[in-house]
Amino acid sequence: MRSIEVAGARFCYDEAGTDHDGTIIVLHGGRGIGDHRSELAAYRPLCDRYRVIAYDQRGCGRTSLTPPFTFARLADDVDAMRRALVGEKKIILLGGSFGGMIALSAAVRHPGMLSHLILRGTAPSHDFEAEALANCKARLHKATSASVAMVEKIFSDAVIDDTELRLIWLALAPLYREDFDPDAALEQTRTMHLHAESHNALYRNKAQYDVRESMRAIAVPTFIFCGARDWICPPSQSRLMAERIPRAELMIVEGANHSVHHEANDLVITRIRDFLARHPVPGPR
Repeated sequence: MRSIEVAGARFCYDEAGTDHDGTIIVLHGGRGIGDHRSELAAYRPLCDRYRVIAYDQRGCGRTSLTPPFTFARLADDVDAMRRALVGEKKIILLGGSFGGMIALSAAVRHPGMLSHLILRGTAPSHDFEAEALANCKARLHKATSASVAMVEKIFSDAVIDDTELRLIWLALAPLYREDFDPDAALEQTRTMHLHAESHNALYRNKAQYDVRESMRAIAVPTFIFCGARDWICPPSQSRLMAERIPRAELMIVEGANHSVHHEANDLVITRIRDFLARHPVPGPR
């Protein structure tokens, strides 16, 4: 684990691979939940051709709990990390779930830093929550220790503390994967980093996140993929992004859920390679 002081916070990150064909910066999901380790594991096969950098976002994982915890600040952190670790070269930005929302925000706020944008199971506004709640109600039989009230709480700024956040996360875990493994979920939840403080702050002004119109200006090649069974960021959100981002391509993976990058890893890696090969960056990256 490495660390670096950027924009007033200390960020923890890892990297692998060499910049033969570009640098990929990976953004993990979870507002105050989790860290970069799972994302780096999923995309590590790309390290044969790309330098892959994954970091714990502000208020997440082992990165410092340094406010403000806002979409704008976390989007600006992406460009600050790029400048600190990559210099002025353009990057391939890959974000999933909440990390995809930050990636979209960064693409809108800092368009000049990107050569490509890759989005996994995410949404362009907070409106996805209504469909997610409906999906939760329909699939609650899969998560017998969970409740709709827990989902409503995790979509709010009312989480009491880190312990409650950890317990809710474990209860909801069966909803995230079609190949759910309860023992793996227990170990992941036991060892993951959760911060109710930053989680609540990032939900406090959630209505401010809405790039449904501004994403029309994203000019770089964009690859969007999600699981057909994604309960929390449903395929309807990926279709909307693909319709409005001018150079977007869409892949919906049958039989996969929100963790499509793990459930269908070989397919995801193959399609990312193909996408990047078909859209080379002219001139220096």
